Amino acid sequence: MSVNVYMIFNGNCREAAEYYAEVFKTGKPEIMLFGDMPPDPSWEMPEEVKDKVMHTSLNIHGSEVMFSDTMPNAPVVFGKNINVTVVSDNLEQMTEEFNRLGQDGKVQMEMQKTFWSPAYGAVEDKFGIDWQFSFDDGTNFQN
Repeated sequence: MSVNVYMIFNGNCREAAEYYAEVFKTGKPEIMLFGDMPPDPSWEMPEEVKDKVMHTSLNIHGSEVMFSDTMPNAPVVFGKNINVTVVSDNLEQMTEEFNRLGQDGKVQMEMQKTFWSPAYGAVEDKFGIDWQFSFDDGTNFQN
């Protein structure tokens, strides 16, 4: 059983997925467009939707993160209801990813020692998604 993150975008999903693929070095995502769907005789797809992302995913640190654009008549209102959390035992890689997202976004909490992690940081990326990074060296929650 797993819990996955699904992020919906207002037309810039391809840009977001390719950016995250670069940051997390996952390789180029396979992208399925709305225009790739089989035609439905009861509904004509608007032209402006055909080149938008219906679905793509990336495997980030062993977890599937899925992405899609929304339909033009259902814009996404971004809030603080999504956090993507990276828990890693590779401090160097995690710090590099944190710093990369922070370059293009806004660091909310610098990477630092906390009572639950030897290194924890929070950043909002350039798409408004909040990310938490927590280093797990096996001693977490110990003083």
